[in-house]
Amino acid sequence: MEFERTTDEAELTEWTRSDGNATIRLRRRADDRFAVRYDQLHQAEDGREYAYETVDSREAAEDLVDAWRADPPA
Repeated sequence: MEFERTTDEAELTEWTRSDGNATIRLRRRADDRFAVRYDQLHQAEDGREYAYETVDSREAAEDLVDAWRADPPA
């Protein structure tokens, strides 16, 4: 399924899956690292899924978002 960017702010960007049952969030942490979170609802066809990683750069965070958009974590 496709993801659409639904929030685009300086410190937070979020994408929502086309069925509304999953989101990917990228945010800058207080320590200047970046957190990327994948959250799929219990109601989703494939059930609940959650993943969270921190990386050192915005570029690495965006790469992780791209990877999860193409192939969500399992």
